[in-house]
Amino acid sequence: MIKQADEIALMAEAGKLLAQVFTHLDQCHLIGMSTMQVNDLVDHYITHDLQARPASKGQYGYAYALNSSRNQVVCHGVPSPTEILQNGDIVNFDITLEKHGFIADSSKTYLVGEVAPAAKRLVQVTYEALWKGIKTVRPGARLGDIGFAIESHARKHGYTVVREYCGHGIGREMHEAPEVLHWGKPRTGLTLREGMVFTIEPMINQGKAAVDTEDDGWSVVTVDGKLSAQFEHTVAVTKDGVRVLTLRSDEKLGG
Repeated sequence: MIKQADEIALMAEAGKLLAQVFTHLDQCHLIGMSTMQVNDLVDHYITHDLQARPASKGQYGYAYALNSSRNQVVCHGVPSPTEILQNGDIVNFDITLEKHGFIADSSKTYLVGEVAPAAKRLVQVTYEALWKGIKTVRPGARLGDIGFAIESHARKHGYTVVREYCGHGIGREMHEAPEVLHWGKPRTGLTLREGMVFTIEPMINQGKAAVDTEDDGWSVVTVDGKLSAQFEHTVAVTKDGVRVLTLRSDEKLGG
């Protein structure tokens, strides 16, 4: 689970490239695009422009460079040529990238066109919850501190946290130890140590926390049909705090 300085440097390079993918997506006018068009754009940008590999492609038999989770889809949404992004949608793009044998993982929920205030609020609170979790990361902190910070913020705003899916260690493999829950009790769970690298990726629901999986075997949806949002970063525990390896150009440490 512990990465050496040279390994974290390579992961940071992968993370920087992945951040550029989102910057590239930020420039797209998403209204009217199919989620498959977004997938193909990202696939080409990673492989051609960044000379890297879309790490999700081929993982567990998955065929695409990203997950596209729109509106009531919580996570693992499958891109489709017939799913057209409409004005007022929210959509999460979850993207992974491998460079020099190390993987970075990040996701962002986009507001498509003019989005209703309630949906906009959910997305904003989810982003804040991600950063509440990130801010707890330091040597000596516990995994439960991360989950508690995220769930407390979500509940304060009347939202629920999906419990079936969590963050994870990451490195040469997409999923490594430890599991990083987005709910929990402070001062419980694994103690964080310098050199640990993992994702924090809360999925926050507008209604009930319960989810179901659709017939495609991938897409996870809210059982009540209400909206869900997600943000994700790959982080490293440093000597005196945390380093966000996938920090985007439009962000600052702290959200």
